Amino acid sequence: MTLAAATELAAATNEHLASISNTLIYSSMAVYTLAFFAHIAEWLFGSRSKVGRTAAALTAGAERRTGAPAVTVKSAGGTAVLERPKVVVRSASGARDVPDGPGAHGGDEQGDMYGRIAISLTVLAFLVELAGVVARAASVGRAPWGNMYEFNITFSTVAVGVYLTLLALRKNVRWLGLFLVTTVLLDLGLAVTVLYTASDQLVPALHSYWLYIHVSTAIFCGAVFYVGAVATILYLFKDSYEHKLESGGKPGGFARSVLERLPASASLDKFAYRVNAAVFPLWTFTIIAGAIWAGDAWGRYWNWDPKETWSFITWIAYACYLHARATAGWKGRKAAYLALIAFGCWLFNYYGVNIFVTGKHSYAGV
Repeated sequence: MTLAAATELAAATNEHLASISNTLIYSSMAVYTLAFFAHIAEWLFGSRSKVGRTAAALTAGAERRTGAPAVTVKSAGGTAVLERPKVVVRSASGARDVPDGPGAHGGDEQGDMYGRIAISLTVLAFLVELAGVVARAASVGRAPWGNMYEFNITFSTVAVGVYLTLLALRKNVRWLGLFLVTTVLLDLGLAVTVLYTASDQLVPALHSYWLYIHVSTAIFCGAVFYVGAVATILYLFKDSYEHKLESGGKPGGFARSVLERLPASASLDKFAYRVNAAVFPLWTFTIIAGAIWAGDAWGRYWNWDPKETWSFITWIAYACYLHARATAGWKGRKAAYLALIAFGCWLFNYYGVNIFVTGKHSYAGV
């Protein structure tokens, strides 16, 4: 076989692999969509469960002489009156007395069945998407992190992988499923419609083993920061809900149906803190690794390039959040706002800097 024929065959093979990768990514989106509907079914059946009906009765039941709502239930041929449980405000007292909710299924067997189906579909979609990422890498003979399209599909794969790993470790995170699958679908939709870039080779500056070290850790950190941000947002909603109950307010039916099934705000707050704190040292390493790579590629360890600057700003924001958690006056909601600001810095560092700002990290368009 001549050199020209071998080159042509290699090009055809790479094009075929790129086509397979695209097919697999679209297929994973289809399976994620099925998982999304299964999660919706889990929440819908859970809202009709005994847990949901009891929660509604406890907040809207008859007033007793004490003024506290109560509910009358039948038990062993008789009746019993259940007092509304006292909800403790953690941000004020520091107590952790409110139990976690039952989960999206709400204690309903059919809801739990749909939840398990959703997890199974999410695992299948994850495997299909992972195969698409691997096929993309094979089509160019390098790590699939050369542009925003490749970063997006890898990022969503890692985010789902983090979620499934937590489930495999028997952590109580199934409540994340619907929110995760929804944003993964949005991420992949953006990738295949707006950010798609055909397979191509890297510029010379990126031909380094530091590509595998620096970019892989950046992707993993972003995925974990994302999981922490979702937990933080849910914490703010759940904390407001518990405050309203404690003050004697009556939340709407939708709020009761959704928020009663989530973990207590204390659990959500602790989970968000732990994942952010666990990955922060790796984010520090990511910045250091990037500086070393910059020294090899450009002759300077730090250039105040927009990407470098916003990576450092993100590091400062998360450092402030972790410090705030150790300061009594900044725990709870104030620290949560700092966590969301920090994640916003990470998002801008990726989307905003790559799309709207030109710098040394601008390669192959987007």
